[in-house]
Amino acid sequence: MQEQRIETARLTLRAPQALDAAEVQRLAGDFRIADVTGSIPHPYPPELAQQWIERCVQGWASGAAANFVIIESDSGQLIGSMSLENIARGEAEVGYWIGVPYWSRGYASEACNALVDFAFRQLRLRRLHASHLARNPQSGRVLFKAGFRHLGLGHSASGEPMELYERVSGE
Repeated sequence: MQEQRIETARLTLRAPQALDAAEVQRLAGDFRIADVTGSIPHPYPPELAQQWIERCVQGWASGAAANFVIIESDSGQLIGSMSLENIARGEAEVGYWIGVPYWSRGYASEACNALVDFAFRQLRLRRLHASHLARNPQSGRVLFKAGFRHLGLGHSASGEPMELYERVSGE
């Protein structure tokens, strides 16, 4: 799959690059990010950001994932990440995080809406699914704004309650 860029009114979503590692580590390394995501550890060592970027490159190359960093267009600052993971059989899992300094600005919703459009129009996926920790309702609001439907409650690998969502193409 060829790497893509997505432009919105305030954001640019592009493939992660090696030069992004320090900022990814700084933002994702905030305990408040790890606390509300199921996949980001704390502490977040610098080499983990570089390994993540390498996995992103491999995911693009294999067609198994489409990972983007989110750039604030006006400032050029990296503010978070948005991804389509486990792309197979016309489906993918949506994941995202926004750095704490950029919370409550509508960036996650703007980026998620753009990613959904990309998934259905460019990649021709039929179904997207997503989940978030039950104690992170802000993430659910992002998904609702992007047209996702709440499916119910599940549990993470650690047993923590997770809210489950899906969006089907054409809905």
